Amino acid sequence: MHIFLPDEAATIALAQKLAARARAGDVLLLCGSLGAGKTSFARAFIRALTGEPDLTVPSPTFTLVQQYETNTLTIWHYDLWRLQDHHALEELGWDEALEGIVIVEWPDRLGPLTPRHALRLSFSHDGTGRSAELDEDLP
Repeated sequence: MHIFLPDEAATIALAQKLAARARAGDVLLLCGSLGAGKTSFARAFIRALTGEPDLTVPSPTFTLVQQYETNTLTIWHYDLWRLQDHHALEELGWDEALEGIVIVEWPDRLGPLTPRHALRLSFSHDGTGRSAELDEDLP
């Protein structure tokens, strides 16, 4: 499914729509080049799930993972840009993370740890805005 995202508000709306459907065990794989909208989407998704629209959601580029608690589960936001491969994920709580909701930027680093059931979102620059490709249709 192709979705044109003309501005930040459209990216936020998409994140909110997907957050409303999210359940424990869900994994979102965010693909795309630098500046394509992965972190913007992740911030909006996390804010929607926590119900805190002003929540500070830093990019985990240097920390590799950030955790956010809701009343019912933990959200794990990974940025694997700096990893060479999947071998360090055990130390980053990967197995435990799969019990909550997981967002992964640069998921190509997951290798054999890529969950089969994950939703892949591919962000790209599209003229004056961005676009997202989802590997499933939204209701």
